[in-house]
Amino acid sequence: MSGTAPLQDRLLDCVDEQQREDALARAAAVVREGKVVVLPTDTVYGVGADAFDVVAVAMVLAAKHRGREMPPPVLVPNPRTVDGLATDVPMYARILMRHFWPGPLTLVLRAQPSLQWDLGETNGTVALRMPDDELALELLAEVGPLAVTSANVTGQPAATTAQEALDQLGGAVAAYLDGGPRTGGQPSTILDCTGEEPVVLRLGALGSEEIRGVLGTTVLHDSPEAAVAATSTSTPDQADEPGPADPGDGERASLVGSVTPSGVRVPAEAVRTVAAPRADESAATP
Repeated sequence: MSGTAPLQDRLLDCVDEQQREDALARAAAVVREGKVVVLPTDTVYGVGADAFDVVAVAMVLAAKHRGREMPPPVLVPNPRTVDGLATDVPMYARILMRHFWPGPLTLVLRAQPSLQWDLGETNGTVALRMPDDELALELLAEVGPLAVTSANVTGQPAATTAQEALDQLGGAVAAYLDGGPRTGGQPSTILDCTGEEPVVLRLGALGSEEIRGVLGTTVLHDSPEAAVAATSTSTPDQADEPGPADPGDGERASLVGSVTPSGVRVPAEAVRTVAAPRADESAATP
């Protein structure tokens, strides 16, 4: 794909079934060339690149006018991919994947230390999600994990169409997969799964009670301070962009990128005594 092609030529029609296959093939080629692509998800449009291409990930952040302190999450094509990207995955996290993937649930896990990638300031973790979108999953199955963040310039509204993404990101993106409007509404719910029991970092489309319903005896701990921070500091483009938790001493859970870290320490002995949240807390949205 020529870098001098008119910008509108970078819009690849996936609504027309006759053009869809060619559009996906071109988008996959763009990713393999180390360039940036826009793709639809089950929430809004995302901008991403090969998660293992350091330069390409830097290009994604540059397209958004964003720094390394706000690393993108990684979208995966299926749960089997997780073991290649994360280590010490708790059984409760696997149960959650079985029930809620594909879907609006992002899990923060400890990253495999041997991986040669650089997503930014991740503190040794990676935020993973399998989106419930056919086009996104087809592209992910073809090219592998993608570092994806919302398709817009930081501070501007998240794009719900490929044209809106093109208007904001322009020539910084080599190909735009146009799958029609995406109005997923609420962002994904984010759980810190780096400890013995999961902690809610942000409530989104998936409620606490739905999650508790499949966890059995495993306790889900809410972090009201993080939820308050999310409602007060998130901008539209950051709403579906989880950052990593800090696993350095096993005691602190923080959300980098989407919200300002709460600074709330969560020692293991304290976590087990946290009271169950009130019903109105489980309905909070970012």
